[in-house]
Amino acid sequence: MYFYDCLHVSATINMIESKPSLRTVNVTRYVTPLREGGSLPAIIEADDQFLYVLKFHGAGQGSKALIAELIGGEIARTLGLRVPEIVFANLDIAFGRIEGDEEIQDLLKASVGLNLGLHYLSGAITFDPLATKIDAELASKIVWLDALLLNVDRTARNTNMLWWNKELWLIDHGASLYFHHTWQDWQQPQRSFPKIKDHVLLTVASQLHQVDKDFHSALTPECIDSIVSLIPEEWLKDSAFESSEENRNAYAHFLNTRISNSDFFVNEAQHARESIV
Repeated sequence: MYFYDCLHVSATINMIESKPSLRTVNVTRYVTPLREGGSLPAIIEADDQFLYVLKFHGAGQGSKALIAELIGGEIARTLGLRVPEIVFANLDIAFGRIEGDEEIQDLLKASVGLNLGLHYLSGAITFDPLATKIDAELASKIVWLDALLLNVDRTARNTNMLWWNKELWLIDHGASLYFHHTWQDWQQPQRSFPKIKDHVLLTVASQLHQVDKDFHSALTPECIDSIVSLIPEEWLKDSAFESSEENRNAYAHFLNTRISNSDFFVNEAQHARESIV
């Protein structure tokens, strides 16, 4: 059995103050596909002897889904929320030659190079809000995060949260920041997010204004810039911008401006909550 190395998660307990960094591993074994959704993530083993859920840059949403996963996960970690360790994972061309399933073979061939992995939490179960009660502060933190990121994928139908070791862990932020698929109207800090009404934890999130104050001190422009700087160069090749630097600056500008105007999305979430409570 694989256990999550406590050294890898020590930074998730408190808000991170130092500059984030990600390890890079090499994929050594393709274990099994996870046939959930259209992107065919997989469980793989890496050269550090750990298992990871691998997200492929050659999948349907391409590198943009990996960028959203990276930014969303590291912002969540900065805010003290529990997220499996995120790593860069190198995939060798040889994997596509030996895979028998043609669909998976095509995906592996299209994903040679740098992909993104999340540490596999062995024995984790999908979070069920009816079976496990979450306190108002934690629920408010998660709703605030998803309102910031425009995360459409944390609903009762698909919570994208795991219950592991009696703690709640956040996964799958790839559907966040959906504006970056077209980069249309991305400079609107007061961008409406009506989908927040479908958030699985919204009814419990009664402390949105309180956590908003705390999170402003954690998500400084320097912090956001350091997270955005982690985006690999090769994931920014398919870009609407003239350079990868401009592309990173656009992500940072959107996030920093939205944080500065967080009262807009906090009030929007609060009004959505009041309409259903």
